[in-house]
Amino acid sequence: MPCLFCEIVAGRIPARVAYQDDTVLAFHDINPQGPVHVLVIPKRHITSLTDLTPQDDVLVGSLVRRARDLAQAEGLEDRGFRLVFNHGPDAGYSVYHVHLHLVGGRKLGWPPG
Repeated sequence: MPCLFCEIVAGRIPARVAYQDDTVLAFHDINPQGPVHVLVIPKRHITSLTDLTPQDDVLVGSLVRRARDLAQAEGLEDRGFRLVFNHGPDAGYSVYHVHLHLVGGRKLGWPPG
């Protein structure tokens, strides 16, 4: 079965894109958990966090920095926001393509979940 996020990267499935460059794509989640909920993904398919290698360090840093920039652009810097990577079924990981959630715009409880 094709990867949903790879299909979005390829343009075969529409998404409301917040940002993209040669290696990163960010788009609004179709099931948002807050007023702002953006997924930031590598354009290259990486199945899970456990598949990351030391060669992916710059890529992961790019995902985090892009999420930070998007949070700032959404006006979340002063109020706060959350960045989340999930892994595995107990964490609700259902699309097997590494992705970072940027969530904000409301009070977020702790612990999550």
